[in-house]
Amino acid sequence: MKFIVSSSQLLKQLQVLGGVINSNNTLPILDNFLFELSENQLKVSASDLETTMSSVVDVESDSEGSIAVSARLLLDTLKTFPDQPLTFKTEGDNTIEISSDQGKYDMAYFGGDEFPKAVSLPSPSQTVVPAHILGTAISKTIFAAGNDDLRPVMSGVFFQFSSQSLTFVATDAHKLVKYSRTDVTADQTAEFIMPKKPLNLLKGILGGSESDVTIEYNDANAKFTFDNVVLVCRLIDGKYPNYEAVIPKENPNKLTVDRASFLNSVRRVSIFSSKTTHQIRLKMAGTELNISAEDLDFANKADERLSCDYQGDDMQIGFNSRFLSEMLNNLSSNEVLIEMSLPNRAGILTPIDGTDEGEQVTMLVMPVMLNN
Repeated sequence: MKFIVSSSQLLKQLQVLGGVINSNNTLPILDNFLFELSENQLKVSASDLETTMSSVVDVESDSEGSIAVSARLLLDTLKTFPDQPLTFKTEGDNTIEISSDQGKYDMAYFGGDEFPKAVSLPSPSQTVVPAHILGTAISKTIFAAGNDDLRPVMSGVFFQFSSQSLTFVATDAHKLVKYSRTDVTADQTAEFIMPKKPLNLLKGILGGSESDVTIEYNDANAKFTFDNVVLVCRLIDGKYPNYEAVIPKENPNKLTVDRASFLNSVRRVSIFSSKTTHQIRLKMAGTELNISAEDLDFANKADERLSCDYQGDDMQIGFNSRFLSEMLNNLSSNEVLIEMSLPNRAGILTPIDGTDEGEQVTMLVMPVMLNN
């Protein structure tokens, strides 16, 4: 087989696919990219058995065939070339020769039939979502997903599709984010849990895409198709916790504050908090919000005042500053509303402005016990 391809175009596609490949694979063949050539199209795939991703690159060729080539070696080589056409040609003794303006490079290859095949989804359900909406939904939720191997269902993002809305939820039991869109709907009701890795891959490439993403899914797998990319992954097996039950309904105490000022204060004050609990204290009274932190082990202490709009009883509540700053950082509104009921009940964070029509973001953060 022989084909000519632009070095920068090939590199761009391979860098995206390279994210699929694990650093320590159980099967040596998974350290490779699969090249499948049929005339002027080269389909390149990468897999870690759980997730398989492929994309199509235009090439000049009149041959066909499939081979697997070392991902690391190819990426390292392509990164060093300025943009130029490269000629790939397979030789008889399982080597492929790459010719550039500068010289020739030989690397070993394996037969393409050794590479694991992507899972096919028989008669899947299907939903179409604009790429920018799916990209936003992933980036607004994925940071709240857990990392606990003992609770795999919480280490992914829960997709909930219905004829009224699409909802995406992530939680690690300390914080929870629910992102929903009423301007995009599905034909039938469906629920599944997507693992983090394929979502991070999608997040990286959906941002610049103007097209629609076709999501196909059954009980075990999901498939995302858009532009010239196809991603198939195994879903997380299990039942997602009833997240609606943990969102408090009655929250009489309402705090409205400028998001950027609040975020900066939380970041500054948290430097002085305990390195084990990251605890900061919010004290609300009238139009004043007092943010403080203390590290008793090192006698470090910080205290800041912010003007705010607060309606409710005077109260003090403790939060983990890392969770709070992650959430504030993930919103793009000018002002945020924090609703609370009691110092031992979760606080609910919502943006007041800056959301699209049909877009809703609800963030929930569990309090930490204050030591008076």
